[in-house]
Amino acid sequence: MTGPVPQQERSRLTRRRLLDAAVASLSEVGWAGTTVSVVAARAGVSRGASQHHFATREALFAATVDHIAELRLAELASPVTAPPAGSGRTEAVLGRMAAVYTGPLFRAALQIWAAAASDPVLRNQIVPLEAELGRLMHQHAVRLLGADEQQPGVREAVQASLDLARGLGLADILTDDSRRRAAVLRQWARTLDGVLAVRRD
Repeated sequence: MTGPVPQQERSRLTRRRLLDAAVASLSEVGWAGTTVSVVAARAGVSRGASQHHFATREALFAATVDHIAELRLAELASPVTAPPAGSGRTEAVLGRMAAVYTGPLFRAALQIWAAAASDPVLRNQIVPLEAELGRLMHQHAVRLLGADEQQPGVREAVQASLDLARGLGLADILTDDSRRRAAVLRQWARTLDGVLAVRRD
């Protein structure tokens, strides 16, 4: 039989619920619609309780930026099954890369990017986080593709793949672009195989 949850743990869980609610709200209703009241209601806590953790909307969003970065890093670091061998490997890896840019975390991040364009304080917070995420995403892609960046053009081709995946994610914001995305990734996989000198089994 478990005892009562300590106050410190309850506080941590409430804070986490508020941050998760902020991410979900940003993804679904955008920056303007994500108010402190909306986030508190989604988290199932009172406005007073939310203000205990985040006194202002600015404080809430500053913490949400860090939270999104942590979640996206965890998404990259999560263990995945090995991509298939042979001719389907590159396409499968590209599909994984594209998935990072089509989920709710990416949608929430986009809302913050848009707001940061006219908010220098927010921009200064997210630029280094995005640079670190970009670096780690590139390393992840190199590892999954088995790419040798010592070879001419390979580093640029891997980065182009990431840029393509991000662009396809943007195309998916307003409408379901999955069919076209699959066709584009299939064709790019053939091109990338040539650059990477992947041997087709």
